[in-house]
Amino acid sequence: MQHWLAIFVLTIAPSFGAAAPDMASTEIAEIEIGILCAPDTITTSPAPNTLAGITHVVDEPPHFVSNSQVVPAAFGVGFGVRSRALRAEGLDNVTIVITHPPMGENGTTTQSYTTGIGGDGGSFTFYQFDYAYELQTGPWTITALRNDKPLYSVSFDVVAPERRPDLAGACGYVDLLS
Repeated sequence: MQHWLAIFVLTIAPSFGAAAPDMASTEIAEIEIGILCAPDTITTSPAPNTLAGITHVVDEPPHFVSNSQVVPAAFGVGFGVRSRALRAEGLDNVTIVITHPPMGENGTTTQSYTTGIGGDGGSFTFYQFDYAYELQTGPWTITALRNDKPLYSVSFDVVAPERRPDLAGACGYVDLLS
């Protein structure tokens, strides 16, 4: 049974759409950006450079409910990047860096972990809102680096749920808006 590693990375079958990254290197063949509903977690994996200290492991990669980069700060909502490496063998030793407004006791603004980007099936990198301290509005960025060189960078604008009730409610958390 194959498992999918999440908050940040999932391996997926290619089904990519139009993209609007801030930048994408020639090492990335395809990229898609969007908003998703948090998938069910089957277990977790250690991620020491994140505030939660873990990533989620899920069975199936989530689908985007919207290709918007304006994300409601609501529990159960996530946002991310589906990408595929140009090389069939993929890219290893990729560092995913998430930058965001200050959060947590120490006002953390950056979280990261190391993974790979698949060439045949691609990969899915995403962040989902699980904890109250994560619901920070403002600019967020997901950047993939390899050997300290950017592979892609994507900006998101996280807003109050009232500004995007259509998407905040898409994941079944409408009752949290009041």
